[in-house]
Parts: sequence; structure tokens; C-alpha cells
Amino acid sequence: MPAVEATSDHEDRIRVIPVTNRRLRREFVRLPWLTNSMDPMWIPPLLLERQEHLSQRNPYFAHAHATFWLAYRHQTPVGRISAQIDTLHLERYQDLTGFFGMIEAQDDAEVFEALFTTAETWLRAQGMRHVRGPFNLSINEECGLLVDGFEYPPMVMMGHAPQYYATRLEGLGYCKVKDTLAYRIDATFTPPPVMKLIAARTAERITVRPLQRENFARDISILKDIFNDAWSDNWGYIPFTEAEFSHLAQSLKYLVADDLVQIAEVDGVPAAMIVVFPNVNEAIRDLNGRLFPFGWIKLLWRLKATYPKTARIPLMGVRKRYQRSLLGTALAFMVIDAVRDPGLKRGIQEVELSWILEDNHGMRNILQSLGGTPYKQYRIYQKDL
Repeated sequence: MPAVEATSDHEDRIRVIPVTNRRLRREFVRLPWLTNSMDPMWIPPLLLERQEHLSQRNPYFAHAHATFWLAYRHQTPVGRISAQIDTLHLERYQDLTGFFGMIEAQDDAEVFEALFTTAETWLRAQGMRHVRGPFNLSINEECGLLVDGFEYPPMVMMGHAPQYYATRLEGLGYCKVKDTLAYRIDATFTPPPVMKLIAARTAERITVRPLQRENFARDISILKDIFNDAWSDNWGYIPFTEAEFSHLAQSLKYLVADDLVQIAEVDGVPAAMIVVFPNVNEAIRDLNGRLFPFGWIKLLWRLKATYPKTARIPLMGVRKRYQRSLLGTALAFMVIDAVRDPGLKRGIQEVELSWILEDNHGMRNILQSLGGTPYKQYRIYQKDL
């Protein structure tokens, strides 16, 4: 795709070029340092992990294709963006919707316009009629633009953004299509009497157990099956493929203790699950994105000797057949309660549950009954092409 050039009376022209080689990819990965380095809440991602995320080894690219661009003023990169088309989304929704993501840019309307014009032109040429985002790169990964909660650092695998991003997107005609929320809850919460009563009434049918390392492949398959069933009616849902969940399972194997993964069964059949990730962002905050030469030693020592005080629940689900029922409420409460003691024993003081759809009132009511409060808000935007 030819470079897009933008000019104005007060600035030199902006060039937007596709990322086509390793040097440009390195610049693309490092660009967040340009826009976020002065933000005390921003946590530099691990460069190696970001390179891997954008490589063809990411199983997302087995069902999607994407193009990445950098914007330059003179020889200095001033912004980046991606555009992607997911065949699983198109097969499921038949809505000719493509996606944008990986947005990072200086607070300059001209830079934003050049980047989004480039991404929109590419999507339109691919036959898309709508664009939605940001997704980095999938709805099952980082998604949504932070619009409230800027005063808090991001949890592991969650995004962060300068406050001006929303204004710039809306100035280009993007409108809210859905908000998601991040809830935080004190790990020492006291279960309300009504939850204890519900759990007691269903205790004969429900058993909760941790992940069994000796049956790791079997339990990973159970987690994927429950998640895909539980989330299948949710807005924007795209199933995890076998390869994607296996890829995620590698993080579980090395970063997550067995008792921080819990599976609930109803009459002996798996029905709900939960996964707690230690907030690795606590451990990498001062590494400036680098594991070498000594960053990996610091990371391993910190995860072992000074376990993170915060954690995130990125995966949780109750099978559809039990949702909106007393049994479903009991399942959700019991898996949350089951990871509480293992977390407290490791010194975890606070947990984020994210993300939660703004209209998922059932889950929001459960979390609020446990003392959870929404403290961050992420917005997914859409625009007609």
C-alpha cells in the first residue's frame, strides 16, 4: 500500500508507511515509549513478548490477517496503528466488520487522521463496511480504549492509554458501541449471608477442585470448553481456537499455581471455572521492557521471593445452562471464593476482574455483593466506512 502523506500549514508532512521488515517492526513495538513514557501509571511491556505477539507464531493469525503502519514526521516515528480482518468474526456475524488496534500516537489531530485514514482505506479495499476497535489484536486479548481510571496502572494483559485518545477518535467520527468495566475487590472480602445460603443450598451438587497438573491437557481442554460455552451469547464473542487456548495454557503452566485455577462440577460434570493471573506488571515495572541481560533474573526472583500483591482474573465462566439461575449464582460465587484462600496465602491483597460487559448485570450484581467496585472503564468504538 502506498504511503499516505498529510500536510498542514504549520507542520511538515506526515508519512504513513506499512511495517514490512524487522527494523520497522522494532520501531512499531517501541512506539508506546514515545506516547506514554511521561505517564507515571504506564508500565512498559516486555519487548520480547510484544514481538512474539505480532509475529506469525501467534495462533490468531491462523484465522485473521492484519497490516501494521507507522506514521513519521521527518525521520521520527510519531504514531502507529493496525487493521485486521478476522474470518471467525465474519463467519459468525456476517456483518462486514473489520478492526483497528495497536493505536499509539502523539496528541496531534493530523497524526490521528493520517493513521486512521490509512487503516480505513485498507479495510474498505478488503470489502469491509464497518470498523471497530481498538483490539490488540482480538477481543480475546487486550481490547477497548481506557476512558476512565487513568490514575491506576494497568493490570497484566490490560491496556492503558493517554486521556486525549478518546477525544481524537471521536473527532474522527468514531462512536461508542460498547463499554467494558474492570472491577477490583479486596481479597479479604467477607461473603454476604445470602451467598453463603445459596452455596449451602446447592453444596450437595457442586464440588470445586483445583487444576490437576498431572492431567494438565485434560483440564486445559475443560477450561476452554467451559469458557467458549459460557461466553458464546456475549456481545462480540469469538471462540478461542484449540491453538489459541494451548498458547495461553503455556502462560498458565509457568506463571499460575494450580490452586489459582479452579473448576466447579455439578453432579460430577464440569460447569464453571476461574483463572487468577498474578499481576506480572508489578514485577516488570522498572525493567523498561527488557529481559536481557539481567531483567529475567529480576523477574523470576520477584515472582518467587516477593509474590505480586495484586492479581487479575482474566478467565471466568459458568455454562449457559446454569446462567440466570440459583445454581449459576452459586457456581460463580463458589469459584471466586475457592481462589481466595490460595491468593491470600501468597500475599495477594487485591484482585481485578476484567473485563465485564457494562450490561452483564448478573455478574456485576454478584461482584458488587462481594464488595467489588468498578474502577476502570474501557470503550469499544465503531464507525461506518
